[in-house]
Amino acid sequence: MSSLYPIRFKPVLKETLWGGSALRERYGKRARAGTLIGESWEISGMPGASSVVANGFLKGNTLEEIMEVYMGDIVGEAVFEKYGNEFPLLVKFIDARNRLSIQVHPDDRLAAERHHAWGKTEMWYVIDAAPGAVIYTGFRKKTTKEEYLEHLSSKRLEELINVTEVSRGDVFFIPAGMVHAIGAGVLLTELQQNSDVTYRIYDWDRSDASGKPREMHTALALDAINFSLDTTNLIKKTPQLNQPVMLAECPWFRTSLLRIDSPVIKDYSLTDSFIIYICTESMAIIECFGQREELKAGETLLIPASADSVTLIPQGTVTLLEAFVPQKRK
Repeated sequence: MSSLYPIRFKPVLKETLWGGSALRERYGKRARAGTLIGESWEISGMPGASSVVANGFLKGNTLEEIMEVYMGDIVGEAVFEKYGNEFPLLVKFIDARNRLSIQVHPDDRLAAERHHAWGKTEMWYVIDAAPGAVIYTGFRKKTTKEEYLEHLSSKRLEELINVTEVSRGDVFFIPAGMVHAIGAGVLLTELQQNSDVTYRIYDWDRSDASGKPREMHTALALDAINFSLDTTNLIKKTPQLNQPVMLAECPWFRTSLLRIDSPVIKDYSLTDSFIIYICTESMAIIECFGQREELKAGETLLIPASADSVTLIPQGTVTLLEAFVPQKRK
């Protein structure tokens, strides 16, 4: 069997009502001029939307197909034991030219019961934000279902939700059950569980492309919302040059910020998980298995779990997010 290597994938671009042109203009994502691209799915194992390899001898194969062959060598033995051929994470870039709907995601239990799917806990890393841009996360205070429904019916839901002005480098951790929305003028990268189950609560009275009101999921959302989540979950961390800074950790992912200006060797021999690198600024050369791949701003790379070490060679000062599935602590 041929040895593995750093794997890049073809991004899947999603046209949305609220998207913009930043992913095409800033990162060179190949979208038709004039189309409103809200999301670029960078690494996806979603059924029917599995990422396609863009480099090396596996080029043209889907992520699902290479997992069937390489199993734990790709994702790690513990990860494969839990998830099988289903890649556990979904990585996106999101360009919100206009604000997104207020929404919520179910947890694993509810998503399995209703949709035979995983729940959706996620985190956002803000790459850029227009002056005054905001993000909506969590209730301003512990809220009852009755308060929530009254504000929803009178179109005053925004009064109940934390509104946080954001700037580059801000991080938000959004567990399943937390109401949230991305405001207008925000460019971010999202790391989440491998799930596309979203309950739309309120969409600012917008209509879809055909002029019809967008579908809401009021009844479904009611059981998914955690009304006691009354914090913003804003994480502010100062980058430490050439030292990793942990941003968020949960059972599904652990994410760190790496800002480096000199080569770094990362030891992953005890990690037992794939590694994802997301480049948000400048460029680095990623070296492992004796092979090199350039990683530029707006690009994502998957390092198979069989890699014991990875060398990061920055070209200038580079900012990377590093993510993997943590092992259970014993």
